[in-house]
Amino acid sequence: MPQFEYKARDNQGDVVQGIIDAPSENVAASVLVDKGMIVLSLTEKKEGGFSLDLPFLNRVKAKDLVVFSRQLAVMASASVPIVQALRILVNQTENPRLKVIVSDVADEVDGGAKLSQALAKYRKVFSDFYIAMVRSGETSGRLDDVLNYLADQQEKDYDLSAKIKGAMIYPAFILSGLFVVGVIMMIFVVPKLTAIILESGADLPVTTKILIFISDFMRSYWYILLLILVGAIGGLVWFSKQKTGRVVIDHLKLKVPIFGGLWKRIYLVRMTRSLSTLIAGGVPLTTALEIVADVVGNYVYEDLVRRTIREVEDGNSVATLFLKSNDVPAMISQMMSVGEQTGRLDEILGKITDFYSREIENMVANMVSLIEPMIMLMMGVGVGLMVAAIIMPMYQLATSF
Repeated sequence: MPQFEYKARDNQGDVVQGIIDAPSENVAASVLVDKGMIVLSLTEKKEGGFSLDLPFLNRVKAKDLVVFSRQLAVMASASVPIVQALRILVNQTENPRLKVIVSDVADEVDGGAKLSQALAKYRKVFSDFYIAMVRSGETSGRLDDVLNYLADQQEKDYDLSAKIKGAMIYPAFILSGLFVVGVIMMIFVVPKLTAIILESGADLPVTTKILIFISDFMRSYWYILLLILVGAIGGLVWFSKQKTGRVVIDHLKLKVPIFGGLWKRIYLVRMTRSLSTLIAGGVPLTTALEIVADVVGNYVYEDLVRRTIREVEDGNSVATLFLKSNDVPAMISQMMSVGEQTGRLDEILGKITDFYSREIENMVANMVSLIEPMIMLMMGVGVGLMVAAIIMPMYQLATSF
């Protein structure tokens, strides 16, 4: 359906801009007039001669959603009507994709739909967690409070993921650089250095023979190595998308030395923070658990939460299975039990989240401090082996004359 960009004056006399879907310009104008607007300009949105409509180039980033959530929460707290707030955000939003979505959501709400219903049309942008929180605010009449809860949640999740990604950039960059330099050395540099040694006919050390073999193999069969690498990556991606593969990978994530502890804390924080926010927003416990199971991101904890739903529906405590699980620290299970008994489960979960969030930050900082000397050690060993494999036979060759 064609899209039309419009500029119009609303009932309050304010000039608003947006995008509307309609089969024709006349229909678009009629829709705007029915909404009580005075159309100032209306033009069809034309496609350029060359355009890229690739999902990864036109996606809504986490940061865009964080900014949108906070701005909407601020305006809702200031008693700005939701439709007007959304119209304002259409002009404030920089992401083209999100701008179109917000404009459509504003039109839907202005047409009588609830905000949660309008957001539910875009589940790839707004998660089930996000939609459930908004729905709970509408049901309880505390939409402004719930939007603030939601904005806080979005900001904390974004800050945590940004810190982890930022900490991993340096090691990833160094390791990638080492890999590229190593390949270049083995294909272009090492053969020239070892050519003289081979011509001498001298008895070569084992390290030199290994180095020459690897270099010759990489030069002669580089395409095989490339196919193996691409096949391994493709196979891993395919395997991870299968249910069995996902189960295996998610279990391995929690068992990997050093990083397993970090992954476990990340999933626990995601689980406790989401559950705390949903309960504080007035979402029923079983519904909140269903949403948490969808957003936790690891099969081990997803299965645990889904089994917990059945326990709660049978009248048992929410902490029953958590107390028996080896993947959940005893402190979390016991504090959840106390929180449920005292009716302060959301507060207890919030405190657990804060505690483990600090632990994650400390672990990431310590890992970065540990990774730097490990990388230097790896570089030293690699360079040392390569130098020894080349210099030693050259030295023996020179001393034999």
